[in-house]
Amino acid sequence: MCDDSRVTFDSSRLPLRVVNPTLVQPTYRRLARFAGWLLRLLTDQDWDDAAPLPRTGGVIVVSNHISNFDPPALAQYLIWHGRWPRALGKSDLWRVPVIGRLARATGQIPVERGTDRAKDALVHARAALEAGELILIYPEGTITADPDTWPMTARPGAARLALSTGYPVVPVGQWGANFVMPGKKPVWPRFRPRRTMVFRCGEPVDLRDLAGRDDPDALAAAGARITASVTALVAQIRGIEPPEDVYDIRVGERVPRASGR
Repeated sequence: MCDDSRVTFDSSRLPLRVVNPTLVQPTYRRLARFAGWLLRLLTDQDWDDAAPLPRTGGVIVVSNHISNFDPPALAQYLIWHGRWPRALGKSDLWRVPVIGRLARATGQIPVERGTDRAKDALVHARAALEAGELILIYPEGTITADPDTWPMTARPGAARLALSTGYPVVPVGQWGANFVMPGKKPVWPRFRPRRTMVFRCGEPVDLRDLAGRDDPDALAAAGARITASVTALVAQIRGIEPPEDVYDIRVGERVPRASGR
């Protein structure tokens, strides 16, 4: 991993009431406090100061999806930097008894993929943004299938939300959760050897020239820029160059990267 001048003290060790006094559902705060304690017990944290992340107001955070273990690790990073994420996730999770109850209690947003109700998630996300919330989206829509765990091509959801609302899109690159729960299928977590959850936050993605558009070319260009911004952060963390092409799950192989123009 490369040096980063913005890597600071381990804020994950500070009490939640100190780093994030913002009002939120009591269930969400209790869950975050417990999950934060558990993650600190089982893993190490290598965070930057998340300086580009606005501490107030509506914002869209985009990140690479590398494991079934990365959602709580990413949530910990965001919460301990002062924001309560409202994540868009597959509606199937809302039908899992315990997970579904917690998702509803903490204001997460289900996505009914492949149905006429799929766009309802973006309506709820827009309302949350207008209320000053942080919306968290995995642009890939699923855990990466890239053979080397690089970010894949983006689905249009994140781009459509960003272009239709104009709220800033802040990329976050992550690494480490993929060693705790590798692969796409749920497996028992592997906490030995002890793993480090690494997060780096980048400057907002510049989408100003595409704002307000909803045509396929604009969505593709915005998605390519979002993917490129997250990939650059992952490359920084890993200390290696990303592949020239990007994995497209629809064709099952890497394809030339879009220019983002």
